[in-house]
Amino acid sequence: MNSRIKWNSKYKERLNQQIESEPNPRLMNLSAFLNGGKALDLACGLGGNSFFLARLYYEVEAIDISDVAIHYIQEQVSRDNLTIHPKVCDLTELNNQHLRNQSYDLVVITYFLDRSLFPFVKNLVKEEGYFFMETFYQSPQTENQGVSNQYKLQPKELLTEFSDWKVLLFEENEQEGRQTIFCQKP
Repeated sequence: MNSRIKWNSKYKERLNQQIESEPNPRLMNLSAFLNGGKALDLACGLGGNSFFLARLYYEVEAIDISDVAIHYIQEQVSRDNLTIHPKVCDLTELNNQHLRNQSYDLVVITYFLDRSLFPFVKNLVKEEGYFFMETFYQSPQTENQGVSNQYKLQPKELLTEFSDWKVLLFEENEQEGRQTIFCQKP
């Protein structure tokens, strides 16, 4: 099963169960730093982070491989008159010229890992802009959580990857098996 089919199926199921898409709680806790501008929500899913950011006066580009998710976001944008521009895009194909020529005050990635995106993200964030990422990491306590190790970060991997940025938050939660970073481009 290819990725688009897999994610379309998951999002259809969530929408059928009327599961609301919530913003990431750690991103919400950082709202004092989030002062509007241009934001990019990569692998946005059903748009929980995008809706949150749009309400904080960001103009948001929401990117996901799932046309089901993007269609749902488009419906919400029309209904609520939000400044979100949803687009279907496979993030494993980095030849998207539209994104390459952009710069953002904030880039967000939650629960998606493709390490080849790191240099791409570093180029997209404006000077003094922010990057927020949270995803699974290889914690001994969560080995059997059903996520392949190829989609899990190594311990302190984000801290190492963004060591030349100003790290404002870094957390490894072993019980949940997640790693979170919020950092500012110098």
